[in-house]
Amino acid sequence: MATEVHLPQLGESTYEATIGRWLKSPGDRVERFEPLVELITDKVNVEMPSPVAGRLVEIVAQEGQTLPVGSVIARVEEEGPAQAQEAAPAREERPAAGRLSPLVSRLVQEHGITPEELAQIRGTGTGGRITKQDVLSYVEHRKQRAAPPAPPPAAPVVPTAPAAEERRVPLSPVRRAIAERLSRAKREVPHAYGVVEADVTDLVRWFDAHREAFQQQHGVRLTYTALFARAAVEALRAFPVVNAQWADDAIVLKPHVNLGIAVSVEEGLVVPVIHRAEEKSLVGLARELEDLTRRAREGKLTLEDVQGGTFTLTNPGVFGSVWSLPIVNYPQAAILATDAIVKRPVVRDDAIAIRAVMHLGLSFDHRVFDGAVAVQFLNHVKASLESVDPVTR
Repeated sequence: MATEVHLPQLGESTYEATIGRWLKSPGDRVERFEPLVELITDKVNVEMPSPVAGRLVEIVAQEGQTLPVGSVIARVEEEGPAQAQEAAPAREERPAAGRLSPLVSRLVQEHGITPEELAQIRGTGTGGRITKQDVLSYVEHRKQRAAPPAPPPAAPVVPTAPAAEERRVPLSPVRRAIAERLSRAKREVPHAYGVVEADVTDLVRWFDAHREAFQQQHGVRLTYTALFARAAVEALRAFPVVNAQWADDAIVLKPHVNLGIAVSVEEGLVVPVIHRAEEKSLVGLARELEDLTRRAREGKLTLEDVQGGTFTLTNPGVFGSVWSLPIVNYPQAAILATDAIVKRPVVRDDAIAIRAVMHLGLSFDHRVFDGAVAVQFLNHVKASLESVDPVTR
């Protein structure tokens, strides 16, 4: 009797997923918990393990197809103990596959890297896994080997600009999922906004004076994002209604601060989560930020890494933005944007001085709380950032 394999729930408020790539073919044997198929959502690309051991007898959902949670995607013929024992020698004779992340698999396909070439690539990731950088380095080296000698310089030619033409770029599954999720957030959440300006001159001086010693002492790089995260967590503990969710007949206050951090990657945006952030020091936050950001850009996030977020921090200031009002990360109640730190003339003690200032922008669900709470929350973050020594808090 074949066992139906269903599309699992891949995260809170995620109700569908796209089939990325099947890792097994009909007729292949699969172990329980062995990767069976790559699934794509707006949050993460993940390898789904097989729920049972046996033989894959049918693939129901095709690559590129988007399906709701609970849909049948495949059928696996389970095997008894005797069958498993008979199949064991055959498995030992088969070569072990080096597992690739979804991102690396796509790069291998895009650049036409053959299995023979793949075997030559030395993986520098955990356990010898091949990373994105390993593949890109190999491709660059291959180009250099294949490049013909440079031709002699030709006589200069006055270029003629080609006629401009429209170009349609097909939506990737990730881009489509992000678009649908953000459209839903704007439709269902009555957005409101608040912005305050913070004078972070003392914080910048402290940061410049202590970041090298911080890294030497704790073995992790100190970033402004970690400082912003710490200030946001403190404000969320002071205003728990900001760390909440609308539930039609109630407002659900979350017991822990699970802080989502927006990370820009090649295909869009992912939001890994620092769980129980209120229990972590600045050092702990910096360490988790570094790990999650690295794994997000390498395509190595797990489902647990992107689930359960209660509040989101986005830092567009790293790209030079000075005023941002992002879309709430549904079903959360609010999202904080931290913009670029810039030097500006400001009035201090009735005199004009050059200070380092930044904007803090909060987009929030007006059903959950009002503007007064939003501004009080922002002012709490502002006060934390304007303090001289954040490590002591």
